[in-house]
Amino acid sequence: MNVFEAVKQAVTARQAAEHYGIRVNRHGMCVCPFHNDKNPSMKLDRRFYCFGCGATGDVIDFVSRFQGTGSREAALMLAQDFSIPFESGKNRAKPPIRPRLRQETEEQRFRRMEQHCFQVLSDYCHLLRRWREEYAPRQPGDRWHPRFVEALQKQSYVEYLLDGLLSGDLQERAAIVLAYNIPKKNGKMRPLSIPMHEGQGNADVI
Repeated sequence: MNVFEAVKQAVTARQAAEHYGIRVNRHGMCVCPFHNDKNPSMKLDRRFYCFGCGATGDVIDFVSRFQGTGSREAALMLAQDFSIPFESGKNRAKPPIRPRLRQETEEQRFRRMEQHCFQVLSDYCHLLRRWREEYAPRQPGDRWHPRFVEALQKQSYVEYLLDGLLSGDLQERAAIVLAYNIPKKNGKMRPLSIPMHEGQGNADVI
């Protein structure tokens, strides 16, 4: 039982009014504290009602208006002044929260694969551009470096694939994604190994 329920069940508006210094006659009437009242016009019992100004409510409403506080502060004040036990939110037992496992939809899976494909192709395109500059022949008779040859052969095609992912329709994009995202048995994407510079091993590009 929370503080509001406990207070309303344990204390009446009349009891609270008398506790906070309001004189209540034997008929349950008092001078209304909420307007300039000369003769008793408020009726107090479990609830209160003023025949003069129309103020009405339960015990918490009465104390809230009388003390100039919020409803929760009034309820806590009453619980303390009348020694009313209640169950606080901190002590209330809460049911264990079970994590909900979200199953990936086909659309979400495609978006994830598409993003993966674009990122890999974009990284590879930047690498090819760098190779084309770094390994370009400096003299007419220089031997062409394999990295320069690879950049000449593949840069335009990779740019074409990126353009398809950016501006192609769904069918075009799906064809690129399916061609360059080959799933492994564990559901991850199988990378295409691209040899790096001498001494640096291989780079997984796609």
